[in-house]
Amino acid sequence: MTVKKEGFRRYMGLTFLIGFGFFTMGLMDPLYDTYLPAFLGRYISSKTLVGAVMTLDNVLQLFLIPIVAVWSDRTRTRIGRRMPFILVMLPASAVFFGLIPWSAGVSLGALITMIFLLNLFKTSVRGPVVALMPDTIPGEFRSEANGVINTMGGVGTIIGTLALARLMDLDVVLPIIGRTKDMLPFPIAGVFVILAVFVLFFFVHERNHDGEKLEERVPVIASIKAVVAQEDKSALYILVSLFLWFSAHAGVVLFLGLYVRDVLGASSGQMALPQGVAGISYALTAIPMGYIAHKYGRRTTIRACLVGLFTLTALFTLINLLGPSIGLTGAPAFYLFMGMMLVYGVFWGSVITNSFPMLWQMSTFGNIGIFTGLYYTFSQAANILAPPITGLIIDLTMLFKPAPEYQYTGIFAFACVLQVAAFFVMAKVRKGEPGDAADEEVKA
Repeated sequence: MTVKKEGFRRYMGLTFLIGFGFFTMGLMDPLYDTYLPAFLGRYISSKTLVGAVMTLDNVLQLFLIPIVAVWSDRTRTRIGRRMPFILVMLPASAVFFGLIPWSAGVSLGALITMIFLLNLFKTSVRGPVVALMPDTIPGEFRSEANGVINTMGGVGTIIGTLALARLMDLDVVLPIIGRTKDMLPFPIAGVFVILAVFVLFFFVHERNHDGEKLEERVPVIASIKAVVAQEDKSALYILVSLFLWFSAHAGVVLFLGLYVRDVLGASSGQMALPQGVAGISYALTAIPMGYIAHKYGRRTTIRACLVGLFTLTALFTLINLLGPSIGLTGAPAFYLFMGMMLVYGVFWGSVITNSFPMLWQMSTFGNIGIFTGLYYTFSQAANILAPPITGLIIDLTMLFKPAPEYQYTGIFAFACVLQVAAFFVMAKVRKGEPGDAADEEVKA
């Protein structure tokens, strides 16, 4: 174990630099998920419809991520196979992200158009950004490396939700920008994204892939079919499990900002705090959880953390049901919820940190992009299906219990069921641990 830890130290600096790509996603995604429902709520009253509109970007991601991931696998340039995508698509994402609040003030059509343009670029760059790490880090160190890059994502989340989000409450008039209420976090985040692109370009140098350029490439659709048809179903079970836990997470997190505003009395600047405090624990524990998984096994660690997530989500459900009757409302309920989200971030971060490397461990150099694309295909499928379902649950709950404290109870119960299902499906996984050989059977 000591030898392996010393071995990973050689890659620590490079991994942190690669993590600036994850930093951009960690910065933009929580702000997007927290405030887009509120922006849409200016025009749409139904939570079901809000959830449906929020899945428009995920539908785009479902198709684009696998395609661009494999496209970048096949790309050969002087600056690498991932970097051309990063240099074009991340800056474009930054510009469109910064314009989101202005479009929300114009019309619903303008807002949806900006959502589409943002996600066209932000979605396309995810695969290349993610694939930078397994391109450069040996398989036995990928849990630790994934912990590092997810820590950088957590740092982005912390900056976005605890620092920038507070600027949503700032109401002044600035030259060019105009009135700043509910505006500033988005353009400032865009500037951070562009700075991260400079770091990636100047300090991350991809490996020379000339030796692999003649490697036979399997068509994308045939590769996906081959993964599903493999005799060992570990990859398929991991994909099903992550679909379940991402459905649980996506169905709740989209409405957390509205929950703390409508039920716990938070201001606009405080709506992102749940993701912020979860981001703190995520960032602090992602690296240690990578080492723990290396010692005790990735599957065991993930299943233990799923138990933790279920326990916390079940408590959320009980607190929503019983809190008002026992006087647990207002500030005490708010601070208790924040404390629970701090613990939630530990378990959720560990699941994410260790699930991706399990798929990468089953891949070869030539099909890393395919496995990366599959990961995002299943996770985005969850993001497409879950929000409209939980939005519908909220709307149906409103028919029977219109009080705000009961409005969101059902979505926590929904998440509990999916977390239990993911726990049992993960029990069937047999591959993906450090040291496991890559599966060479991904062939047409």
